[in-house]
Amino acid sequence: MKYRNLGKSGLKVSELSFGSWVTFNKQVDKNLAERMFGTCLEAGVNFFDNAEGYERGESEVVMGKALKALSNPRDSYCVSSKVFFGAKENPLPTQIGLSRKHITEACHQALKRLQVDYLDLYFCHRADPETPISETVWAMHNLVTQGKILYWGTSEWSAEEIIEAYEFAYSNHLTPPSMEQPQYNLLDRN
Repeated sequence: MKYRNLGKSGLKVSELSFGSWVTFNKQVDKNLAERMFGTCLEAGVNFFDNAEGYERGESEVVMGKALKALSNPRDSYCVSSKVFFGAKENPLPTQIGLSRKHITEACHQALKRLQVDYLDLYFCHRADPETPISETVWAMHNLVTQGKILYWGTSEWSAEEIIEAYEFAYSNHLTPPSMEQPQYNLLDRN
């Protein structure tokens, strides 16, 4: 397996990651998920991707159980999650978006579901036109300083939205986003 730096950080992640968007809960049970993770780890994959909205959080539960069952050292792999859509079927206004409240609550819930003490990567799953970028950047910075996340980034944001986040972070001496995750999937090529 080949590894690359995550953005401009010093973190080395495998060129291939194993994601759970169309994989866990209904499609794949815990036993098969555990075998899949084992195969990935043996092949050198060290980056496992998830999100609060995948199967309403159940995908994170399956991933957490599988990784725990394999007993690999926590420092040997990276786990990511994403925040925006919420984990509930009919979310309340405080349970979606990129407000400080939702980002913080969603992080705590992801940590619990994934059975980890921190997230290596935490993505803002979409830009939130209803929340000031300053609030989102501050919330992510606070999670970094609290040790709950190590790196944060964006997913499917426009160049203008990413620049706005960077500029706000740099001008206020806050932790800027380290990565952008556009949709790239071998199964969905549109």
